[in-house]
Amino acid sequence: MVSDDLRRLAAAHGVATAYRNERRELVQVDADVVTRVLRLLDVEAGSETDCRHELARLDERDRAGLSPPTVAVRVTGRPQPLSGAVALIDEDGVRSVVRNELPADLAPGWYDVALRTGQQVTLVAAPAQVPQAPATWGWMLQLYALRSARSWGIGDLSDLRDWVTWTAAEHGAGAVLLNPLHAPGPTHPVQPSPYTPSSRRFANPLALCIGDLDGYRRADPATRAEIDALRVAADTARIDYDLVWSAKRAALELIWRAAGRPSGLDEGPDSGALRDWATYCALAERHGARWTTWPAPLHDAAGSAVAAARTELAPRVAFHAWVQQRCAEQLRTVQQAAHDAGMAVGVLHDLAVGVDGEGADAWALADVLAVEASVGAPPDTFSPRGQDWSLPPWRPDRLADTGYKAVRDMLRAVLAHADGVRIDHVAGLWRLWWIPPGEGPDRGTYVYYDADVMLAVLALEAHRAHAVVIGEDLGTVEPEVTRALADNEMLGCAVSWFTRDEAAPSQPLLPPPAWPSRAAASISTHDLPTAAGFFRGEHVRARAKLGLLDDVAAAQGAAEQERAEWLALLRSEGFLEQDDRAVEEPQIIDALHRFLAATPSRLKLVSPYDVLAEPRQPNLPGTVDEYPNWRLPLREPLEQLRTDPRIARTAAMFSAGEGRNDASGK
Repeated sequence: MVSDDLRRLAAAHGVATAYRNERRELVQVDADVVTRVLRLLDVEAGSETDCRHELARLDERDRAGLSPPTVAVRVTGRPQPLSGAVALIDEDGVRSVVRNELPADLAPGWYDVALRTGQQVTLVAAPAQVPQAPATWGWMLQLYALRSARSWGIGDLSDLRDWVTWTAAEHGAGAVLLNPLHAPGPTHPVQPSPYTPSSRRFANPLALCIGDLDGYRRADPATRAEIDALRVAADTARIDYDLVWSAKRAALELIWRAAGRPSGLDEGPDSGALRDWATYCALAERHGARWTTWPAPLHDAAGSAVAAARTELAPRVAFHAWVQQRCAEQLRTVQQAAHDAGMAVGVLHDLAVGVDGEGADAWALADVLAVEASVGAPPDTFSPRGQDWSLPPWRPDRLADTGYKAVRDMLRAVLAHADGVRIDHVAGLWRLWWIPPGEGPDRGTYVYYDADVMLAVLALEAHRAHAVVIGEDLGTVEPEVTRALADNEMLGCAVSWFTRDEAAPSQPLLPPPAWPSRAAASISTHDLPTAAGFFRGEHVRARAKLGLLDDVAAAQGAAEQERAEWLALLRSEGFLEQDDRAVEEPQIIDALHRFLAATPSRLKLVSPYDVLAEPRQPNLPGTVDEYPNWRLPLREPLEQLRTDPRIARTAAMFSAGEGRNDASGK
């Protein structure tokens, strides 16, 4: 039972004592869970005495009239009140006098504000909206799966550049959405999931094309031959991340040594973050990837022990920094190729919801992360036991105290070579499900963030990068999330299997005209059945085989019902013939794509997995190694995809703006 004092204290720190589940039923959070989550925020509430002491501290702060350490405003062209403000300092250090209000000509940017009380706060001045996404279509790719004849066992940035150039010229595609290209750790085993990265601030070196590196081209013939001998075959049945990294790391080290072992470190604005990343990599090579198992003095990224180790390991630090510079070069080349090809949007990168708690960012940013906690989801119909994603959450108090610098820098890193960003689990800007250490996901609660500031930071950095924003808002999402995405001109997501009329009692599937226009629309996602998998029931068979279903018969029955619903809708809307003949899978897949093309959604995204009738989905939630998550290459190499009539036929549906509802597609 949560006492009144504990409830007040929890509310003051953004910790939920109750929440509504996906059925909108009120669920009370156990008092012990609330207490443990508060302790993760350095708030002691284990007894009534503790609660009263903490509440007294809050009252004292309120009486002192302290302002929040970070505040956000939207630039409106009109003066805006800011109580107690006496001076405004911009990013260049220029100081201007203000008197309780911000000037009408305030430009978007980051500011320090001096208050009459002597306090100095961070001000995020953001535009009202992010850049608007033009109406277009494009591809959503798992880059690792897109392999060409010259690939080293995994799709790389050269393959991506070739795909971008070809699909823009041949089909008029306006966008490519990628799986996250965040960096995994430098040691084995390599984490295959792009959603559990070691760092969101740096890129995945497995995506480098070795043959495109200047150092490779300048190397002598003997060195090039040695490098070529390391190449991993491009036709393996599954992506072998450890084999690929062993080969590419060895090749990169040969190129680096041949170039005179240059240091990738410089004195630029991001040099501190790069130094931390490279230092982590060097320490991980010596002590293992899990930083919490390192000698205790090395836990402090800013400590003297780490500084001494950095000097000792200087060659390895230089190497890993140099590798990241090569990643940045090739990412720029891909983005430039999209611009040169005239893509309406360009390259969209995916931002994972968090990082590995034992990885580089958790080590370097431990001061702003609750490293002992884990993010997940509460129990629901889809996951009756809840979900634990094993990702440490941001601490909202520390973000505010540090002016949201960590969030800003992360967004800048992702947007540095992107024309847009997809925010995975965008509702996390409002709240995240925190799981205390040692507990299951059913023993957690929501912790709330300052969504106004989080959205302002996102809007400001997207504005500066001229980038569009997609918010992944699938599943149970609070109404304020949907409203805020619209107000900020951010796209939501619409997926075939979920897009229903939720206001109707039976929640029927929506016909194309009723789909949302402010959305990135697709048939499926990486976590859901492909088109072929859905109609074959492969998603049920795979989960049943692995023991992930409590009632296999019920799941099979639901899948059959959904399949029948879709066939009925495709027929009623004119995308399939109105007769009783058995419909072939290629017809269904074509009909689904014509259906998607007919929606008014601003951005329409097509997956090669769907077009090629791949029955296996890229990732099966609830599994790790039981299923080949993130290891399934496309069944055809890039060269063959260019001539595959299914690719050409599907692209034509979208490039021609096809939205005609007749079964012939004419």
